[in-house]
Amino acid sequence: MKASRVSVVGGVAASAVLLLSVPAFAHVSVTAEGEAAKGGYATVNFKVPNEMDDASTNKLEVSFPEDHPLASVMTQPVPGWTAKVTKTKLDKPLEMHGEKIDEAVSKVTWTADGKGVQPGTFQKFPLSLGALPEDADELVFKAVQTYDNKEVVRWIEPQQKGQEEPEHPAPALALTAASEDGHGAAASHDDAKDDAKSDDKSESAASSDSSDSTARVLGVVGIVVGAAGVAFGVLAGRRRVNS
Repeated sequence: MKASRVSVVGGVAASAVLLLSVPAFAHVSVTAEGEAAKGGYATVNFKVPNEMDDASTNKLEVSFPEDHPLASVMTQPVPGWTAKVTKTKLDKPLEMHGEKIDEAVSKVTWTADGKGVQPGTFQKFPLSLGALPEDADELVFKAVQTYDNKEVVRWIEPQQKGQEEPEHPAPALALTAASEDGHGAAASHDDAKDDAKSDDKSESAASSDSSDSTARVLGVVGIVVGAAGVAFGVLAGRRRVNS
């Protein structure tokens, strides 16, 4: 009887520990590769986990914040997926690099060409974004995840300060302070060009150094071979005289 009670108590305790150790369901999230500085450009990844055991994710729709429109959004090819960028006309045009932009990206949709995100796996969807707003600390996106069994999960609930995380939180990208030089968005393109020029100069210098080194080596080899030839000739002459 005592053994039976001990077994029951032990089973209940084990179940409680198991329930406490089960992690919360993962959700669609967004993170930057490096920093997402205000006024600059950033490469971000939308991470999509599959939460079902009997269905695969075959579609992801990410809607962009209307209060902070982004004029430049570029997708990176993801094997097995097709990306579609949707743009919308702006009521108030943006100014970028001295030019007025009258439309911004409102949504990006990825559709699976094959099996999609299968159970027990996740997929990352990269984007290049810019120029990031200078008057915000984060960008909140709305994501809609669709499964091949027609079930739809809407990750659209914003996180409220001081409150618990909602059941279906919207992906939020934290923005860092702008660089001290204040270059912001324009600097990213200029820096990229400068880096490219610097790389070209480095490659040219390396090529020149390589050519100089090769010439020196060949010159030394020639001197050694010439000296060996002279020495051989002298020795051969002595042998003839001696003979």
